[in-house]
Amino acid sequence: MENRAACFFDKLRGKRLTFIGIGVSHTDVIRMLAAKGCCITVRDKRSRDKIGPLCDELEALGVSFILGEDYLKNLSGDVIFRTPGMKYDTPELIKAKEEGAVITSEMEMFFDLCPCKIFGITGSDGKTTSTTIIAEMLKAEGYTVHLGGNIGKALLPVVEQVKPDDMAVVELSSFQLISMRRSPDIALVTNLAPNHLDMHKDMQEYIDAKKNLILHQNAFSRAVLNQDNEITAGFQSLARGECLFFSRQKPVKQGAFLDEDGMLCMAHKDGTTKIIKAEEIRIPGVHNVENFLGAIAAVWGYVSVDTIRKVAREFGGVEHRIEFVRELDGVKWYNDSIATSPTRTIAGLNSFSQKMIIIAGGYDKKIPFLPLAPKIIEKVKVLILTGATAQKIEDTVTSYAGYNPRELTILHAGDMADAVRLAREYAKAGDVVSLSPASASFDCYPNFEARGRHFKELVNAL
Repeated sequence: MENRAACFFDKLRGKRLTFIGIGVSHTDVIRMLAAKGCCITVRDKRSRDKIGPLCDELEALGVSFILGEDYLKNLSGDVIFRTPGMKYDTPELIKAKEEGAVITSEMEMFFDLCPCKIFGITGSDGKTTSTTIIAEMLKAEGYTVHLGGNIGKALLPVVEQVKPDDMAVVELSSFQLISMRRSPDIALVTNLAPNHLDMHKDMQEYIDAKKNLILHQNAFSRAVLNQDNEITAGFQSLARGECLFFSRQKPVKQGAFLDEDGMLCMAHKDGTTKIIKAEEIRIPGVHNVENFLGAIAAVWGYVSVDTIRKVAREFGGVEHRIEFVRELDGVKWYNDSIATSPTRTIAGLNSFSQKMIIIAGGYDKKIPFLPLAPKIIEKVKVLILTGATAQKIEDTVTSYAGYNPRELTILHAGDMADAVRLAREYAKAGDVVSLSPASASFDCYPNFEARGRHFKELVNAL
């Protein structure tokens, strides 16, 4: 018997589908739906030269293109797939909806058609690592796991292969969540702090988008919330099903916590289970203790304690997240390009016990840098700034009480290569150098991954 997804795709045959943007998540979906007989138009602001050979490949499948600055002009189609980076209230989208178009996204459609349990993870910081930890725990327990979402892989193209006993683990950004009207079976909110205020009209819209992760759950669902974060703890009243907490600072009645002996524990209806010492977790940093606590609460009842311990001791971390690059002349170099916000950079600085050399700066997401200033003064001895936010970060640090130019050297670099050169010049044996930008990458790179890879290439070439 055909599954629900196959029946749905059959009904789309011959329909006019419009995809806005041809990023990572859309490309495989376009290929799949073109093969199923849909009439597809791709609209993208970039030119054909910028997109490259992909245009030729998709045109061979019957896909047509509308490119350039006027790519949204006369927007139409039976179904329009919004790219996550496009504001949901874009006037052209609103007009197309008024004219009868269905506005959706790859992730919304996957949620509608997925036959298995979905673990959904969001937050300002830690969501990719938490998502990966949960996926690793479920895989180690023997489940077939489908990992995707904001982590880089579209899941809609494989939804027909997903079985009811499988597990889907999905990282979700505020851009994806803002239009979602379905929530995952198990929802984890790692934390919330100011982020993406260049895209959201204000902090409240950002928070409201994140609420959609749990707002549409049913009575048999699970919400896992960070007790130590005031905003996420406040989501408790929205949870319709089971609500678990996690905390690094104090015990919780139901959920995961770090006890006074440094042991990760799980409080449940039958008592408290001691799981593993924080020092046994392979990846460094107190923020990764928090990531494991959230993951433990999320998978509790699906994964054994032995499996949780095994993953904690063996999981080596995710690329671009305090990723060890190399040691040269006694200097250790780390790639923390994922640190696209001040709170992420603070977490990275807290992962080391010594004063560091850091490279920071990049695209301006309109997030205040004030919370970062005291941590830089406390933990950094050489601050190398580059990109659009360089002066903004310097002004924030130098105007903060406690700043001492004799203890904190601030340098400006023209680009990443210049920043790495300066770091090499100032670093001595025993030092730690980290790319920890506190800013997005879009002023110089397409994404934080490209920035991190370039940094690693430069460091490995030293």
